[in-house]
Parts: sequence; structure tokens; C-alpha cells
Amino acid sequence: MRPLVLYDILSELPGNSFSPNPAKTRFVLRYKNIPFVTLWVEYAEISIAMKSIGSTPIGRKDRQGADVYTVPVLNDPNTGAIITDSLEITSYLEKTYPEKPIFPNNSEPLIRALDSTHFSLILPAFKPLFARSAEILSPASGKFFTEARSANVPLPWGVGHDGDWDPLKKMYNTVYEWYQKTDGKWIMGDTFSYADIIVAACLLWYKRVVKEDEWAKISSWNEGKWAQVLADVEQECKST
Repeated sequence: MRPLVLYDILSELPGNSFSPNPAKTRFVLRYKNIPFVTLWVEYAEISIAMKSIGSTPIGRKDRQGADVYTVPVLNDPNTGAIITDSLEITSYLEKTYPEKPIFPNNSEPLIRALDSTHFSLILPAFKPLFARSAEILSPASGKFFTEARSANVPLPWGVGHDGDWDPLKKMYNTVYEWYQKTDGKWIMGDTFSYADIIVAACLLWYKRVVKEDEWAKISSWNEGKWAQVLADVEQECKST
């Protein structure tokens, strides 16, 4: 089997990875023990790079009216498939490599709904997270990131006050209730699924980009639940 190719965003962090959507794909690939390599792309060059490999745009236009391309993109040389969007990539991997299901018990429709709900909850909390993300990109990509993302999440992006993190804390109070309604450590009880990867990938994003004291605060919310969820998912998705 030839390794699959995952396209992700280059950063100035050790190991590069920080972006939550490529992290979801990486978790799934590792969980399913599918061999892969990562190709790193400057944020400012995503559209050029993805056009060059035949990826499809995401159906949105930028301020100049051009098609928007994004990552993750997965190239599977074993089938010739090139897939965009972390959720669609996961659906493809589940169908093509069904060992170790990540949508167990026919749960894909429900997890798709959870993914949409999770995004709507986190959207009001993006400002401080975007501010920190711009800081760990190259200067050119940081500028491009700020210009592109501020079209949907208007500036200023504050991180100077404790209150800047209140929308994120409110969001996690809701997600905490999801976990409280199950008897096991996963959203589906004792059954691990992509639902937990959705949650963990964002936690990994914060841990990678925010300051140490900010992560200490986030990971202490809800009785330390979020540091534990991230650790549990990372352990579950270790390649064997």
C-alpha cells in the first residue's frame, strides 16, 4: 500500500501542526493505521498549491471574487482520489478503509450533525484563537491569514482581557454536558468515534497556539475535562 498524502499548514511551531481540521484527518489516519506522509503548505500559498494538484475549491469566494481553496486535502495514490474537507475525507476513509470504524454503529449522519453544532458553538469564540494562530505563521502567511479570516470574523481579535475567553468557556460548558450524558469516557459511551476527534482537534489547536497560562486556564475548565479528552484521543489514535 502506497502512503496517502495529507496537505497541512506550515507554521513556525516545532513540528508545524496546529490547524484543527488537518488534525482531524491525522487522528483518523493514525487510528486506522493507514500509512501517510504530510506535505506542508504556507497559508498564503494554499490556493496555488491546491490548484496545482487538482483539488476542488470549497464553494466560497474571497474578497476579490476568486475561488477559495483550503486544507486538509488528502491525495490517495492507491485510488487516485483527491478529497477536500476533513469530514468528507473521513467519510472517504471509512468507506475505502473500513477496518477500525470511526463512524461506528452507522453513526455518520448523527456525527455530521454534531460536527455542524460544534462549529456553530465555537464560532463566537474564534477571535482570540485567530489572533494566536496568526502569531505562529510566517509574516507573509500571518498577514494573509488575518486578511482572509477577518472577512468572516471581523477585527479586532482581542486576547488582552480575561473576558476575551468567555465565549469559549461558555461553549465548553455545553460540550461538557454532552459528555455528562454518557456512562463512558467517549461521547458514545464506551465506543470511540469521530465525535471525540472533532472535540480533541480543537483542543489540540488551542494547546499549540495559545500561551502557556491560557492553555492552563482552558484545560482546567469543567474539572480538567479538556486536557483529559485530548490525552485520551491522542492515546487512542497512536499508530501501532
